[in-house]
Amino acid sequence: MASDSSFDVVSKVDRQEVDNALNQAEKEIAQRYDFKGTGASIEWSGEKVLIKANSEERVKAVLDVFQGKLIKRGVSLKVLDSSEPKPSGKEYRMESDIKEGLSQENAKKIGKIIRDEGPKGVKTQITGEEMRVSSKSRDDLQEVISLLKNADLDVAVQFVNYR
Repeated sequence: MASDSSFDVVSKVDRQEVDNALNQAEKEIAQRYDFKGTGASIEWSGEKVLIKANSEERVKAVLDVFQGKLIKRGVSLKVLDSSEPKPSGKEYRMESDIKEGLSQENAKKIGKIIRDEGPKGVKTQITGEEMRVSSKSRDDLQEVISLLKNADLDVAVQFVNYR
């Protein structure tokens, strides 16, 4: 077994699941009694999610409903980057970004965790928005995966192309 085994660490979001969660949240907001007459809504605004309501508390409650739907659909809340509610005329608005891809900064943090706490002989290589981890031993790669799953990272990570 002379060749290295490897896998890629990526941060991807299933857009369809986010869209489904947004649609479910929209339906629940339309039906719930505590949101009646508050002008509460949630919708796509380009690549961002736009939340509107007549008070700051209502905007946060709509975000809470949306987060609950994301969790049920298996989407990590780490992909959601929400701003503070801002008054806009008679309503409050909040924009939430959907974060995708590993930034250079996060990739370097992950590389440092692997170097410091991972098994020796594991190599990392950052390419664009993903990171390749390779080693001669598949057991070492399994150890790195469990290490990263238990690490407190700022991004949601997935492990793909395991070979």
